[in-house]
Amino acid sequence: MSAIPAAADVLAPDLEVLDLPEVADRLGLPITRVHQLLRDGQLLAERRAGVLVVPADFIAAGGLVKGLFGTITVLRDSGYSTDEILAWLFTEDETLPGSPIEALRGDRGREVKRRAQALAF
Repeated sequence: MSAIPAAADVLAPDLEVLDLPEVADRLGLPITRVHQLLRDGQLLAERRAGVLVVPADFIAAGGLVKGLFGTITVLRDSGYSTDEILAWLFTEDETLPGSPIEALRGDRGREVKRRAQALAF
């Protein structure tokens, strides 16, 4: 079994995060499926005090936030590391307004994906 990729502790310490069993519970999935989502790059985690955690903002009613996987893929294809992707998703951008993850949660995925694509150039 391959290791689960994880970022260093790059997010704000007050950001709500969930450990992997909590993620599995909220998504209604077995923990092994959450591990697979992380290995496949459809979900991102960071390591805090040795524990893998996922930002709670990645989870919406009914599953993962719409557009999250596509945005992660665009950024990864552009050469961004997991650390950089997490940092970008949670960095405030006054032109959005808010952070890219807030925009995704607010159903503004097209704009977020457009900005992610622009970062590649």
